[in-house]
Amino acid sequence: MNRDATGSYSVTAVAGEQVRVFVPFPLPPDPPLQLTGARQLLLEKATIAIGRLDSISTLLPDPHLFLYSYVRREAVLSSQIEGTQSSLSDLLMFELEATPGVPTTDVVEVSNYIAALDHGMARLREGFPVSSRLLREMHAALMSRGRGSDKLPGEFRRSQNWIGGTRPGNARFVPPPPQEVAACMAALERFLHDDNHPLPLLLKAALAHVQFETIHPFLDGNGRLGRLLIVLLLHHGGLLADPLLYLSLYFKQHRSLYYDLLDRTRTTGDWEAWVDFFLEGVEQTANSAVQTARQLNDLFTEDGRRIQQMGRLATNALRVHGALRQQPLLTLQYLSNHHGMTFPTAAKAMQTLVAAGIARELTGQPRNRIFAYDAYLAILNKDGEPL
Repeated sequence: MNRDATGSYSVTAVAGEQVRVFVPFPLPPDPPLQLTGARQLLLEKATIAIGRLDSISTLLPDPHLFLYSYVRREAVLSSQIEGTQSSLSDLLMFELEATPGVPTTDVVEVSNYIAALDHGMARLREGFPVSSRLLREMHAALMSRGRGSDKLPGEFRRSQNWIGGTRPGNARFVPPPPQEVAACMAALERFLHDDNHPLPLLLKAALAHVQFETIHPFLDGNGRLGRLLIVLLLHHGGLLADPLLYLSLYFKQHRSLYYDLLDRTRTTGDWEAWVDFFLEGVEQTANSAVQTARQLNDLFTEDGRRIQQMGRLATNALRVHGALRQQPLLTLQYLSNHHGMTFPTAAKAMQTLVAAGIARELTGQPRNRIFAYDAYLAILNKDGEPL
């Protein structure tokens, strides 16, 4: 449905040139979203898929293992959209304090993303609401180290930013001027907690994501934080017990359409096209996450069965296999320090897994070796190569 533009334009001077900036109207859309039969079906299918994802604990003996790896996969994908070249293996090696194969700055950005999510989830568990304050706190964690650490971490911007182009004058989109940011964010926060305009939580998250990206309240990190906002809202609203739904891969795979639909909501008010895209993404992403969990469960079960057939070597090999399930990249020193094994015992057990084709040594060096659970990483890395 085409409405008029979903905001107003004004002209301001930026770097010596006159620039049209866009200030969005408060949500919800006016006139309201059209929930046709087809769109209602999309909503129902997406909600059912999320419910299936939320019950993932019934599929896995230890769902926290899946959460650990899946969050890291999301951190890599979300950061890749912003131009980093890190892989999941780089991040895991960085967390082992091993030398990654990419510039450290890239991996730090991914690590910051995990810190921001962890901070947000911890605050929600304390009873803190999804709010401008929470987003500023998460932004401080997101931008605490590496690139962007000099761009006002935790503070709304005090200068004009833009999207695309080399300057505001030829940008694809110019967000509100800095003096309007606080008011725009306050209006978004009121929408998130407004019970007078009840909307299904998925639709509220869809609208809020666009509004946040339109406001672009920070000098850097808006894309990553806008994607985190989705999972925060779904968790806070009770649809997800754990932060397991991430649309970064879907947005990455449909990058051009994603940006086109954001532009269309602003210029023509076609919220419905965006909502359809969003709901399809939720359904696909939730179903994919459930499939990934099942693949991992099958892998762990089959490899565990093979190890149990190794006779006297099985006991310690199973302990190392359990450690690799927790972290699919490991060093022998890490095993010795964190899993109660002597270094020789860890080395012998790991060699048993290497001989069985379950683990693989990466460095080719006699010392400071790093071992990977290749099949585990292959499942997590599907479609996860840098752009």
